[in-house]
Amino acid sequence: MAVRRWKSGWLTALALLGAAQLGQAQAQLTTLVALEPTQRKEGLLVSRPGLEASLKTLLGQAVSVSTSEDLTDTMRATRSGAYDIFIAPPQVVASALSHGYELIGSTDAEEEYVLVGRPHLNKPADVKAGRIYLPQQDSIYTYLARGMLTAHGLSFKDLRQVHYVREPQAGLTAVMMGLSEATVIRKRDWDGWVQDNPGKARALTQSGPVPGGFSVAVKKDLPAEQRARLSKWFGTAANCCGLKNVASHSGQAQYERVAQLGTFTPNALPGARVVTAAEVQKLVADGAVVIDTRTEKEFKAKRLPTARFVPYLEKSLKDVAYDAALDDFAGLKTLDQARPTVFLCNGAECWKSYKASKAALAAGFGKVYWFRGGVPEWEKAGLPLVKGGA
Repeated sequence: MAVRRWKSGWLTALALLGAAQLGQAQAQLTTLVALEPTQRKEGLLVSRPGLEASLKTLLGQAVSVSTSEDLTDTMRATRSGAYDIFIAPPQVVASALSHGYELIGSTDAEEEYVLVGRPHLNKPADVKAGRIYLPQQDSIYTYLARGMLTAHGLSFKDLRQVHYVREPQAGLTAVMMGLSEATVIRKRDWDGWVQDNPGKARALTQSGPVPGGFSVAVKKDLPAEQRARLSKWFGTAANCCGLKNVASHSGQAQYERVAQLGTFTPNALPGARVVTAAEVQKLVADGAVVIDTRTEKEFKAKRLPTARFVPYLEKSLKDVAYDAALDDFAGLKTLDQARPTVFLCNGAECWKSYKASKAALAAGFGKVYWFRGGVPEWEKAGLPLVKGGA
């Protein structure tokens, strides 16, 4: 009897252990609802408790929902895979799609944006050396502004000032009052504004269509059945939580175009050599040091085996005309200028390693290598990564 009780207790313990392991395997899913400046009203209609409860019932496991109006932080979260589901503006989902997520769709029809200038300006080139008012740095307005200026041979570096405001309408007011030469606004908002304010501003150029409203993306490594359920739910039942049902399925190419408008670093860096994952392997074998410029959280989550953590603290614009004085790269002083040095971060749309490489060149480093593809390229190539730990 004692043996039987012992076996029974042992089997019960194993069962409890198995249940605990199953519970760990079914850890809660995380969802982020990210808001553009003009989506604040729509965001307030979304019920976070309702969304959590509905998705929990749908998937049979706990789901946590967070909201954010900090688009720069949200963009960083797409690169690190911080959430399982993104409900966000198109530029956020565009970034997620290049970092292990798949598209479900968007809630609204495609929209176009207008570059608006003061009445005496005739074309985008006339904005040169002027001022432009835009919502926050990683907003869709800023993405489209950069794209429209680039299409006409201008960069933000050609402007006297890029001023960020909370509301797009403030940019129109600034143009009307002569405080700014240009701003960007949704075409439908412009059409209404110009009727009430004739002659106060002029449309200089118009963007191509981009996905409207919220876009939804989920991690590719979620089980196929879960992804299928999520796709159906967002298309048919999301309105129960104050979110519009996903009705528009813009093609992947549209999101890729949006991503390239606002986030991609230059393809080259004078004075440095841009290298591939395979070339980084060879450089390391020949004695080069690899410098990871990302955040500590990202570094601890996954990193190259030989990488050294030297963060680049970035507050400047994601643009070739950034002001390095706004950033902090104090760790550069701890590196050996004579040793071949590879700088990396989170891929082609992460500017930290680009800026770190420029800082190294300015400091007199003899052999600077910029691994533009960074951790995503290394992982895609199937090369080893260290995950977790200190």
